[in-house]
Amino acid sequence: MECQKIINFGNQLLRRKNVDCTRDESRLSRCLNTFDLVALGVGSTLGAGVYVLAGAVARENAGPAIVISFLIAALASVLAGLCYGEFGARVPKTGSAYLYSYVTVGELWAFITGWNLILSYVIGTSSVARAWSATFDEIIGQHIEEFCKKYMTMDAPGVLAKYPDIFAVVIIIILTGLLIFGVKESALVNKVFTCINILVLGFVVVSGFVKGSVKNWQLTEQDIYNTSHSIYGANQTQEEKLYGAGGFMPYGWKGVLSGAATCFYAFVGFDCIATTGEEVKNPQKAIPIGIVASLLICFVAYFGVSAALTLMMPYYQLDTNSPLPNAFKYVGWDGANYAVAVGSLCALSTSLLGSMFPMPRIIYAMAEDGLLFKFLAKVNEKRKTPIIATVTSGAIAAVMAFLFDLKDLVDLMSIGTLLAYSLVAACVLVLRSTWLCIRTRLNEVLSTHATTKITILCSPPPSLCVSRQTREKRGMEEDGAPGTSLGDAISSCRGVIPAELLAQPPSCQNARAELPQITRQPGYDYLSVPLPLPPPVLT
Repeated sequence: MECQKIINFGNQLLRRKNVDCTRDESRLSRCLNTFDLVALGVGSTLGAGVYVLAGAVARENAGPAIVISFLIAALASVLAGLCYGEFGARVPKTGSAYLYSYVTVGELWAFITGWNLILSYVIGTSSVARAWSATFDEIIGQHIEEFCKKYMTMDAPGVLAKYPDIFAVVIIIILTGLLIFGVKESALVNKVFTCINILVLGFVVVSGFVKGSVKNWQLTEQDIYNTSHSIYGANQTQEEKLYGAGGFMPYGWKGVLSGAATCFYAFVGFDCIATTGEEVKNPQKAIPIGIVASLLICFVAYFGVSAALTLMMPYYQLDTNSPLPNAFKYVGWDGANYAVAVGSLCALSTSLLGSMFPMPRIIYAMAEDGLLFKFLAKVNEKRKTPIIATVTSGAIAAVMAFLFDLKDLVDLMSIGTLLAYSLVAACVLVLRSTWLCIRTRLNEVLSTHATTKITILCSPPPSLCVSRQTREKRGMEEDGAPGTSLGDAISSCRGVIPAELLAQPPSCQNARAELPQITRQPGYDYLSVPLPLPPPVLT
């Protein structure tokens, strides 16, 4: 008896969610198109890291071969993006990795993944808001930091920040209000900032190819020694340890792969597209295209900026904190730093919006499923936005940005992202293996005659279709009720297909109404057995 209770409890933890993909209605506003999703993915992914990361990786890990590091990282990111794209087409609902794990591996993993995503987005929002504040303060001469340190110092080292960042709170409040106002308006603001960021990066790339020299990709050990001799004297061993052996790949393949591991997290952010399943006009098409297109654009931008940097000046002289201003100063274009400053602020703005946009959607999805308080799923009837979830997430992020210095917690975001990506990839394998077993078993049960035709459709409604010829030859009644031939055939499949995947089929009349593209074929009339997930086309 006790064992049975434990088994029942375990089954409840691992129960899967049934998603009806045949229904198009949504409580949220379906107003986004493919371009909106591409802009959202590019803005979220192509953040301030493009202005900093390339210099740090080129100097310390890969040298000019950083372009190969970005290529390897982009290929890995595209594979992860394809996993999200496949689920986005199969399950076009709000929830991203949380929902994908819920429909494949169960409620417990979904609960863990949902909280993992929420914490990652909260930390990301707070840290980017503080970075935005610090960048703006540096542009105007650090007056905000001096004032806060003088009048608002918090003496709690290791626990709180040196001073409360009021400006970061103001930024979060403004963007929270924008998200409440409407998803279309938020997407418009994101497109404006993303376009400015792309234009600035285009200017950087063109400038690098104009003012750069291929000689900086062909440096020798002697060149490195002559340049850095004033720092280390005759200690050539120390120089080799720091700057490699020169050439295009000074640190070898070890450095390239090490740089690729770091560059991979420069492509984090495209997963926010997967949270828009109920706000896109055509999610099954727009989400996969949006993810792949945004990753491609980001790769071109990262590749171009890193190539421009290493062409403009020797890789070992790059500044790890502000490589672009340092590079423009090196080639005598100091005025270009103003464009870089504008671009970095726009990049931070889109990155911040990209962190804040998916967070209330995850909270809304969990609240809808009963894994969080139900009131968090309240939607503004006029604006069609999850208002309570948006306000709650914005308030938590604002408090954290106000009080804490989140540099140590940012590393946890990388761990959380790796967990989410790995889980989604594993869920794709589970989903595909499940449908392979279903196809094999159904063919064993139903394909008893050469003219039998069995089709599992991808387009709504996802269903198992058995032709009229098959039913007549097998003597199957149309209702598929228990005790009939078709009902017995369905029951015999339950050992392979989870019980919740099989429902009683509708009448032939309903099946014809639901599947017009099939019933137009002469000589065939279909009986459909609804399934909760749209599998690939199998004939």
